Amino acid sequence: MAKMYYAKDCDINYLNGKKIAIIGYGSQGHAHALNLKDSGCDVCVGLRAGSKNWKNAEEAGLKVMTIPEAAKWGDIIMILVNDEVQADVYKKDIAPNLEAGNMLMFAHGFNIHFKQIVPPADVDVSMIAPKGPGHTVRSTYVNGKGVPCLIAVEQNATGDAYKLALAYAAGIGGARGGVMETTFQDETETDLFGEQAVLCGGVVELMKLGFETLVEAGYEPENAYFECIHEMKLIIDLINKGGVAAMNYSISDTAEFGEYVSGPRVLPYEETKKNMKAVLTDIQDGVFAGKWIAENKNGRTFFNAKRAQLAKHQMETVGAELRKNMLWGDDTDLDTASN
Repeated sequence: MAKMYYAKDCDINYLNGKKIAIIGYGSQGHAHALNLKDSGCDVCVGLRAGSKNWKNAEEAGLKVMTIPEAAKWGDIIMILVNDEVQADVYKKDIAPNLEAGNMLMFAHGFNIHFKQIVPPADVDVSMIAPKGPGHTVRSTYVNGKGVPCLIAVEQNATGDAYKLALAYAAGIGGARGGVMETTFQDETETDLFGEQAVLCGGVVELMKLGFETLVEAGYEPENAYFECIHEMKLIIDLINKGGVAAMNYSISDTAEFGEYVSGPRVLPYEETKKNMKAVLTDIQDGVFAGKWIAENKNGRTFFNAKRAQLAKHQMETVGAELRKNMLWGDDTDLDTASN
């Protein structure tokens, strides 16, 4: 079983005298910076000159510098810009300003694992990856709780990487929720697989196909949205709280019986498992990483086309109208900040 750390194992005092530079002020960046500031840490935010978030960070009471200035200033540099731009930002603005003994930190292992970023041997390389979106990392901290995190150390040049990373986890509130030890490789590969096969790719395709099947059979799109999309959150909340058993306890016996007889018809075990293994192999072999890196170098034509196609899907347009007209339809808490 993976090793777990809690508040008693994470001494935030190891950050005393350390300057922490948060690169990026988007989804995770704003949460890390504000939580660390509220924990009494010496923190600054590194942004591109002219960034629209510069004013937002300053108004939140944070020191703001350009990325090269922040990298030079910081003893700990946490890179929280998007995966696809991290390598360029690192090579141009961070690497020239690194000093021996610094700690380079990440919240996802993609660029280290796939060697888009290759740090010098004399710096620590670690990861604290909250398992939740930035607005949740912030709101749970404010409420005295914390989002569970993963910790990994790829390079322990100083010998202090683990205690500093655990101290960082305490600073953002993660130690309150629990910190699980992993590796950069395992975090990267399991995170990508979960997103693609289940959480994003799998769930979106399942909802979309269910919606289309009902609409094509003549049912009202609004009914299809409620049954195949809106109620997804209700089911996942139950699973998140107490596992599938809690969900089955809360739903009707009719629904549970349908789970057993129809789930395997929709997702045939052997075929689905075979396809999932193929997805995992592409991740492990670097095939997916190569495609994503190439996509960003080639103008994101496929990515942008698919995004535009999804925006026009009836599932999305009907959902937008329903959310606008229902009491539960408040999108104001969505975390849409960019880096």
